[in-house]
Amino acid sequence: MLKTIVAVTIPTLSAFFVLGLVFCTSCKRRKGILSENDDAEVPTFDLDTLSLATNNFSKANIIGAGGFGSVYKGQLLTGQEIAVKKLSRNSRQGVQEFRNEVVLIAKLQHKNLVGLVGSCIQGEDRMLIYEYMPNKSLDYFIFDGERSALLGWQTRFNIVLGIARGLLYLHQDSKLQIIHRDLKPSNILLDSDLNSKISDFGLARIFGNDGNAAKTNRVVGTYGYMSPEYAIDGTFSVKSDVFSLGVILLEIVSGKKNRGFFHPDHRHNLLGHAWLLWNQDKALELIDPSLEETCIKSQVVRCIHVGLLCVQKHPDDRPAMSSVVFMLGNEGVVLPQPKEPGFFFVERCLAMDAAVSGKETTNSINAVSTASVLEGR
Repeated sequence: MLKTIVAVTIPTLSAFFVLGLVFCTSCKRRKGILSENDDAEVPTFDLDTLSLATNNFSKANIIGAGGFGSVYKGQLLTGQEIAVKKLSRNSRQGVQEFRNEVVLIAKLQHKNLVGLVGSCIQGEDRMLIYEYMPNKSLDYFIFDGERSALLGWQTRFNIVLGIARGLLYLHQDSKLQIIHRDLKPSNILLDSDLNSKISDFGLARIFGNDGNAAKTNRVVGTYGYMSPEYAIDGTFSVKSDVFSLGVILLEIVSGKKNRGFFHPDHRHNLLGHAWLLWNQDKALELIDPSLEETCIKSQVVRCIHVGLLCVQKHPDDRPAMSSVVFMLGNEGVVLPQPKEPGFFFVERCLAMDAAVSGKETTNSINAVSTASVLEGR
């Protein structure tokens, strides 16, 4: 199995964290780090410890950066390597997002979710501490022509299963029902054995157990992975995460990004392209060329099939995560035929492209409808 892979470029900013707790003599536990009602025990670090670990937050130690601030590689006196996510004082990821990540990750325990090492709040400084992760994130591999070959089909399929199981835990098996709202390859972290872990819970929402949809006037997330009902109307539910998973599934199979996808014969995005191939019985043409020698064709077709079921336009048509896990793990199960995906028609894609400018990490605010304001990430 492929082990630790040496980095050659700077990866995306959320790609350096992995599940685990670190013991540090200078760290202590404090209940209710941001609120007396949080009811979460989170290890806290003092600023001096983190400053020493990161060489006074040296620029040479920066391993990622974005709208929220910077991520620094550090090493504790115990020898433990860490990644310190330091929020900029001008960051638009404010106190609420910081509180979300601290409280939610502290309460969630699953092998396919990132775990929080600790936090630091001192003066105006707010920091989250995770264990340093040398294998970075999923997007670091699958969208790169050379590195994509390092993830063979079986590894990719195991990554898919890990993401699905992590989402099932969030939606159904944890004591809190959680909607992630920003699931994308850069938020899927890979440990030293290339096991997948869902990260970045700053935009996550605790949801009622009734499963009903909720609505917001502030739509946040990453265009290309948002479900149609959320991007346009601000309506979100567990089926919003299912849509995002479907996009990721098709990206893992194809090695192509949904947003910015180009094909000389049409102007559809990756979802539309996959839908066209599916209806022409040419689904295997979607596969990343680097996978041709390692793929199991039946598994590839099943992943494409499940991906298309997940990205169907209407939320009620999309499967629950329990069904997704079952369908992926059982070859003999007969799957229903998918319906048209969301954002299939080119006019709709172009309208959304016009509404959202900039790259994934751009925090732009644009009017999308009378009900919503879209903030791209």
